[in-house]
Amino acid sequence: MAEKREFNNNRNDGRPNRRPRKKVCAFCAEKAAFIDYKDIARLKSGKCLTERYKILPRRITGCCAFHQRALTTAVKRARHLALIPYASD
Repeated sequence: MAEKREFNNNRNDGRPNRRPRKKVCAFCAEKAAFIDYKDIARLKSGKCLTERYKILPRRITGCCAFHQRALTTAVKRARHLALIPYASD
């Protein structure tokens, strides 16, 4: 007869097997044509820069490659014009 197998949804260490949800690019969702370096509020938001004004990587921000490159360029331009600091003290 067919045995009824119990599905084990846990790893060997007891944690459940879950895949993290794929992050959606915030700029694609807003249909942003470009990222403006003068829009400091958007750049300073918790998703793009750390509290020490480092640029967060793509795996954390969830941005697509196109918008992550544009974000990096915008942050560097804003730093050059002293709109945001290079590092916090």
